[in-house]
Amino acid sequence: MAEHPDDSDYIEVPEGVSIFPEIPEELGIHPLFLAMLQSYVFLAGSEENIVHPAAAEEALGMMESYLQRIKGPDLKRLKEDIETLIGFAKDEKWDSDSIEFLKEFLSMNGIKG
Repeated sequence: MAEHPDDSDYIEVPEGVSIFPEIPEELGIHPLFLAMLQSYVFLAGSEENIVHPAAAEEALGMMESYLQRIKGPDLKRLKEDIETLIGFAKDEKWDSDSIEFLKEFLSMNGIKG
């Protein structure tokens, strides 16, 4: 990880942490979805020495159950946001696993519609 010489409070992120790159505001993706998505990726993808697997599984299960409550216009917006994010990820040449994760996000969380 690159050093930050101008930031004396900078703490290096340890190896094994999973996060998506920064997603620009200009894409118009709902910020609450982005916050939840970053948390989801962190819990699901970070290594065992970073996040306790049982704790991550419990939190992810709760997130899944809340995501399944999304209906109507909110679900339509979520789908549009994911499509926008997939397009951005492709344009930015994110790794294929991240793009596939986004493509399968709804179905792997039991979201229909």
